[in-house]
Order: sequence, then structure tokens, then C-alpha cells
Amino acid sequence: MSDLKGKVAIVTGASKGIGAGIAKGLAAAGATVVVNYASSREGADRVVADITARGGKAIAVQGDVADAADVKRLFEQTKASFGRLDVLVNNAGVYQFEPLEKVTEKEFHREFNTNVLGTLLTIQQALNYFGPQGGSVINISSIASLNPTPDSVIYSATKSAVDSITRSLAKEFGARQIRVNAIAPGATASEGLESAGLLGGDVEKQVIGMTPLGRFGQPDDIAKVAVFLASDDSAWLTGERISASGGWR
Repeated sequence: MSDLKGKVAIVTGASKGIGAGIAKGLAAAGATVVVNYASSREGADRVVADITARGGKAIAVQGDVADAADVKRLFEQTKASFGRLDVLVNNAGVYQFEPLEKVTEKEFHREFNTNVLGTLLTIQQALNYFGPQGGSVINISSIASLNPTPDSVIYSATKSAVDSITRSLAKEFGARQIRVNAIAPGATASEGLESAGLLGGDVEKQVIGMTPLGRFGQPDDIAKVAVFLASDDSAWLTGERISASGGWR
């Protein structure tokens, strides 16, 4: 496993699902982790407890990534607690699948504010905290950015924007040794998919049928890619979008 000892990472939206898996994976590799959450303090505390029970170090910090003041406080608390920042994982995201006829301005802004503006605000703050050695930014995209499903017009558009942000900022920050990459998960088992009714039944069978490796992804599958991108093993990678989808394109 890649070695992250001595590194400090912020993972946004880390109280459950892929974010929780990434936070635990980074900690298992030796990183100190700031578990950001918007509303689920209980979930974030469970992630922190799991990390500390295994000998790792983590804290939970509340903050809405779409709120500039919250983002500023998140980074200030990270600096106050651990003195540095090496890795930022932009995982916080929201979605709602519905046909275009039902899309509202409110839903458009909700998804773009969290998924796109939130990504920009956190990276903007990270620039103030990465040291002279640079840092690693990992944006969580989706296979939907290139292969959207029906009724996902807003969500897929936000993830396409995340891909563009990744490529653009990789070029902008390369001279500062700040690497910016993206992971595009496929269908990954999580509380969100379960609440949306996408686990079990015909939908799950259809998704598995389109996935060459023949199963749903697990948060740990995505975490392993994040650990690699956070580590020096990927020091020559920037501006990349890695599909972690079991072969589903």
C-alpha cells in the first residue's frame, strides 16, 4: 500500500459512502484525516471512531462546501489541529434524478453549488495551506460525466464541470507542484444508492449486466485509487481522470 505517513488530508462529504471509505483508506495508509460533513455529525463521528480504533488520527469538522465562510473555517481548523495540509479530496456531492420537465432552478443551483462551486471554493482555500512541496487534489467525478443516464441532466453536467476543473487547474498549478486529478466511480454501493432505491431488484441487475467485472463497486474500491493519487507513487500524474467503474464506460 502507498505510504501516506506524515501527510494530512481533508475529505469533504466523508460521513458516509465513498467519502467515508476514502477517509478510512487514507488513514489506513498513514495519513491524518479531517472528516468533513455537512449535516450528519453522527456519521462523521462513526468514521472518526473507526479510524482511531485502528490506531489512526482523525477529527470531524462540520461545514457546507458551498458556503465560503464554512470552507474557510474548515481549513483553519485543519491548520490549527494538525499544522499542515497535503491532500484535498473533493467528495461532497448531491444529486436528484428526474426528467428535464421536472427540473427547477432550485435543484439546478443546489447541485451546481455543492458539486461545482464547492469544488472551486475548497481548492481555492487549499492554495493557502499547501506547503512549498505542493499537494494533491483529488476530485470525485462520475462515469456520468461522459456517459450520462436518462434523468441525470443536472448531475451529469456538474460532473462534466468537475472534469474540466480538474484539467484546467492541473495546468494552472503544475508549476507549484500541486497535482489535480479526478476519480470517476461507476455504480458504487452506498447509503445514497440504497435510499434512491437503486440497490436490489431489476435496476441492480441492469447495472451489474453493464459492468464487465460483474458487481457494484464498494467504497473501498474507490479508496484504493484515492490513496494512490494522494501518495508520491502518483507523482507524475496530474490532469488525469481515472475511471473506477469495473469497466463500465
